[in-house]
Amino acid sequence: MTDWIDISQPLSPQIAHWPGDTPFQYRLTASIEETKSVNIGNIHTSLHIGTHIDAPYHFSATGKTVDQLPIEPYIGRAVVIDVSHTKTINAQVLSAMDWPSNTKRILLHTSLENQPDRFPAKLPYLDPDIAPFLQAKGVHLLGVDMPSVDAPDSKDLATHHALAAHGIYILENVMLDTVPAGEYELIALPLPIQGADGSPVRAVIRPIRKGSMSNDR
Repeated sequence: MTDWIDISQPLSPQIAHWPGDTPFQYRLTASIEETKSVNIGNIHTSLHIGTHIDAPYHFSATGKTVDQLPIEPYIGRAVVIDVSHTKTINAQVLSAMDWPSNTKRILLHTSLENQPDRFPAKLPYLDPDIAPFLQAKGVHLLGVDMPSVDAPDSKDLATHHALAAHGIYILENVMLDTVPAGEYELIALPLPIQGADGSPVRAVIRPIRKGSMSNDR
């Protein structure tokens, strides 16, 4: 029996997409009845659908694309932190939280309710000042249970740029409503899509039992 927890939003025609962006569609292009052997389907979608990562190229013309990103930030020890008590998440809020000194990946459970079929009109505010704070703590991946680390109507994407400038990779739309705060093993690998600005991921976590993982992951 596995103790892995799927924190991904299921991909279906009902999943919410960014207003004006490409919705998710799966269709069967050839059936077993037609091929006499297999079903074959295809998908048509934005790369920023559901649970996904942002490559720096998403918000910077000179940023790295998905296939240029290292694998290490997206797999290893992570800490889920509950910040659902506030609508503004800044360095001061995070400094009041306690997590192990060797933490490289943070997943924030915010006050936004997980509703994959609804695109939220407003998000909790992530202050760009979290970027230097997290870098100083040794964090190199920030995951959030929101579709973006910036407001839906933001044009300057200040938090995206601040995180990238401080070497912190971005994971968005994880589902943490029923996940207790604590330490987990995380796997949230993007697809190696050449030249891409982002990628959907299957994000899963598993509670860490004492002594079950080395401290350097």
